[in-house]
Amino acid sequence: MTGIDRELLTSADLDRLSTFIYRQTGMLFGESKRYYIERRLADRYTATGCPNFAAYFGWLRADAEECETLINAFTVNETYFYREEHQLSCLSRSLLPDLIATRRPGDKIRIWSVPCSTGEEAYSIAIWLLENWRLVDAYNIEIVGSDIDTRVLEAAREGDYGERALSRLAPPLVDAYFEPQERHRRRIIGDLKESVTFTQANLVDGPSLATQGTFDVIFCRNVLIYFDDESRLVAAGNLYDRLAPGGYICLGHTESMSRISDRFTLRRFEDAIVFQRPENPCD
Repeated sequence: MTGIDRELLTSADLDRLSTFIYRQTGMLFGESKRYYIERRLADRYTATGCPNFAAYFGWLRADAEECETLINAFTVNETYFYREEHQLSCLSRSLLPDLIATRRPGDKIRIWSVPCSTGEEAYSIAIWLLENWRLVDAYNIEIVGSDIDTRVLEAAREGDYGERALSRLAPPLVDAYFEPQERHRRRIIGDLKESVTFTQANLVDGPSLATQGTFDVIFCRNVLIYFDDESRLVAAGNLYDRLAPGGYICLGHTESMSRISDRFTLRRFEDAIVFQRPENPCD
């Protein structure tokens, strides 16, 4: 113990902190997540030297760096390579062929992985296209991975992974795209690392998302389940704005844009169900 007051948060304190996090991220935490919240808050008390919630909350509101650190502590970053592989198959077999029907070789195609966590999903897109789309070199493919958590973005740029993250990849792929490191870890090769750009993004902050530009395909998987109805609607609107007309968005297997917004068109392909922004520029 460090002498710091370890009393549990009062209900009022918990509400204040939950509201603060919600306004910053769109993620809703409440009484049911008390233990999860208090464990992370105790770590921040220790790191900052604040003796209680009142002192820490004052610090939090005044210090942008501490706000970023706390948000990082509350994000969920569990992922691995080739997660929901059926969507990657849909990308190469259906979505990209549909998109290039009105384009010429050399044209840019932008693909966004958000949230990207520690980079596995964004790099998975690059590996999958190199291995499974014969026209990958004919077009200017730009892959962007974004996340609200600055720590995981640093890890993504580093591209160093353990056995668990790589477990879904066939050994020849691991050998082809990852260099051996100590302790059974692997680091993504330089050429592949350079093919993905990583940026910070907050799905409920429309003006900051606008700086990302528009995309032809968005992978936004297993994050909207952490939002309440209002935040989901805001995030859906922001994602819609970031999709080029005719572009596609892929959600997690338990998520459905149809239950959030009626602005997207549901599309059923052989490998996956996805959602599309209509072509009409006036929609």
